[in-house]
Amino acid sequence: MTSIVMRSAAVAGVAVLVSLGVILAIGFLANDLIGLDSWIIGTVCPLLIAGPTSAYMFAQGDRLKAAHRELARTHAQLAVAHRRLSHKASRDDMTGMLNRESFFTAMENAKERTGGALLIIDADHFKAINDSYGHLTGDEALLLIAGAIKRAMRSGDVLGRIGGEEFAAFLHGADEREAARIAERIRTEVELILFRPLERTVRLTVSIGGALFQETMTLPDLMRSADLRLYEAKRRGRNLVIVGNAVSRAA
Repeated sequence: MTSIVMRSAAVAGVAVLVSLGVILAIGFLANDLIGLDSWIIGTVCPLLIAGPTSAYMFAQGDRLKAAHRELARTHAQLAVAHRRLSHKASRDDMTGMLNRESFFTAMENAKERTGGALLIIDADHFKAINDSYGHLTGDEALLLIAGAIKRAMRSGDVLGRIGGEEFAAFLHGADEREAARIAERIRTEVELILFRPLERTVRLTVSIGGALFQETMTLPDLMRSADLRLYEAKRRGRNLVIVGNAVSRAA
C-alpha cells in the first residue's frame, strides 16, 4: 500500500509540474499575466485526477502481477503433480518396477535405438508358497525376488513386472553372452536369498528365458522367442537360464 501511495504521489507531482509548465508557456506566448485561478486549477486538477487514477492503475497492476505469480506457482505445482501421477501410473504398486504396459512401451523404444536382449524371469513354484503360507508371505517373497533382480541388473536397463510372479528385463545393446551372464547373475542372486517364513526356510528360485532382438523382429516375435526359452527352462526342471542357445543352471 505504501508503495502505491508513493508511486501515485510521484505521478501526481509530475502531472502538476507539467500542468504548471503548460500554463507558464501559454502565459508567455500570450504575453499576459497568469491569474491566481489558473495557478490553482493547474495545481488542483492534476492532483485530483492523476493521483487517484494512477493509484488505481498501480493497484490493479500489482494485483495482476500477483495473479500471474500465483498462476505460475499453480502451474508449476500442477506440472509436479502430473509428473508424479504419470510416474505412479507407470509403476507396479508392490515392487516399484515398470508395470506391464509401461515396460513394453519402454522396451519398444529402447530396442529400436540400441538393440539388445529380452529376459523373462518367472518365480518357480510360487503358487505353492501362496497356498502354504498365504498371499502376504507370497508378496514378501516377490519383493525379495524383485530386489535380487534389481541388484543383478545393469544401470539403465529396462525392468518391469509383467505378471503376478513374472518379471522382464530388456538389456540395452547386450549380445547373447552378456545377456546370459546377467541372467545367470539374476538366477544366482535369487537362489542366495534366505527366506524364512514362520521360521521355516523356503528356497526361492527363478527360471529365465532370453532372446536377442533382431532387426526383422516385432515385439510379439521377441516375446514369443523369450517365452519359448522360459518354457523350456521350466520343462527341464526350473532354476535354469536359457538365453539363445546358452544354458546354465545351479550345480
